[in-house]
Amino acid sequence: MIDIISLPVEFDKERIDGRFRLVNIAAQRAKELASGSEPKIKAKANKVSTLAIQETILNKLEFLTGEEAVKAKEEAKRIDFRRVLEDRRKELELEDLSELEKDLQIYMHEKEEATSSNELYESEE
Repeated sequence: MIDIISLPVEFDKERIDGRFRLVNIAAQRAKELASGSEPKIKAKANKVSTLAIQETILNKLEFLTGEEAVKAKEEAKRIDFRRVLEDRRKELELEDLSELEKDLQIYMHEKEEATSSNELYESEE
C-alpha cells in the first residue's frame, strides 16, 4: 500500500511563505528526482512527487527566493532539460549495456573453458 500525503500538510511557515511556494519547491525537486538525483530522506514513497513534498516539508531542501531566485530562473531557462534527461537516459542505457557486456564476457569465458575441457577430454581418448 502506498502512503499518501494527506492535505493540508504542515510546513515551516517562516521558511516557506505559502502553499504556492511549497508546490513550486516540491515540483522542482520532483524534476531532480526524476532525473536521477538521490533522495535526501528514507521514505516508503515510490512517487517522486510524494518524496519531493516530504523532503520539502521536512526542510531537507535548500531554495532561493527574491532576486536570487529570479537570476537562477533566468539561468535555468538556458538549460535544455529535455536534453539533460535524454543524456541521462543514454548514460543509463550505457550502464545497462556494460552490465550486459560483463555478463556476456563471463558467459563466453565459461563457454571457452567448457570447450577447452571437452577438447582435452577428447584428445586423451
